[in-house]
Amino acid sequence: MARKGTMNLYTIESEFLQENMNLKVYEPEQYDAIYERQICIMQDGDDYFNMGRVATVSDRLHEEDELINTIFVGIHYKDREDRWRKYYPLGDQHEAYKNFLLQEVLPFLEDLLPIHPLGTTYSLMGDSLAATFALILGTENPNIFSSIILQSPLVDEHVLNVVKNVHDFNPLTIYHSIGLQEDAVITTKGEGMDFIEPNKQLHAFLQERNNDYTYTEMDEGNHTWKHWQKELPDVLTHILG
Repeated sequence: MARKGTMNLYTIESEFLQENMNLKVYEPEQYDAIYERQICIMQDGDDYFNMGRVATVSDRLHEEDELINTIFVGIHYKDREDRWRKYYPLGDQHEAYKNFLLQEVLPFLEDLLPIHPLGTTYSLMGDSLAATFALILGTENPNIFSSIILQSPLVDEHVLNVVKNVHDFNPLTIYHSIGLQEDAVITTKGEGMDFIEPNKQLHAFLQERNNDYTYTEMDEGNHTWKHWQKELPDVLTHILG
């Protein structure tokens, strides 16, 4: 099926990361000037475009007026170790990667896309470790990001402590899902990890502190794109629609 929107690839020469970083930007077929523009930034970008089929989902939801003026931006990783170094809060490039996104990606997108009269809102979306990054960057910057979508985030004691140091969650809209078969997920470090209990702890914490928080447990959900892709249309409609 031919795409209706437009996909473009751009490269940023990152001063913070000292490497060239690629961005894939998918714009809808048309814009409606009476609604503001939304930009959803996705870590694991190629996975969202290829396995999540987010461009196809975007086309359909825009056609059905379930989404309006929504642009999807994908940033991908080089390999599993690179992903860990950038996304995990103790990774040695984590702070540089946050600066890259805030101080290089956002200004680049503002220059790239024409000024919208009603302004632009930014969202973050991620799966697994990419969701961990979305959780941390979003909760630390609720003045910049209006919503975060977390699909099966990796949550451990350190991640929980980082989130618990955040003072105000209420500017954010948060979607959070976990599959109830994610009790032995093989992580980047090659270890089996229970994702369920730590995510339930995160759920209990966020439920108390955020007024616009949606939590979903998928009975047959495991740590695969089969389940993340399946929920994507409803999630995007609920959070960005």
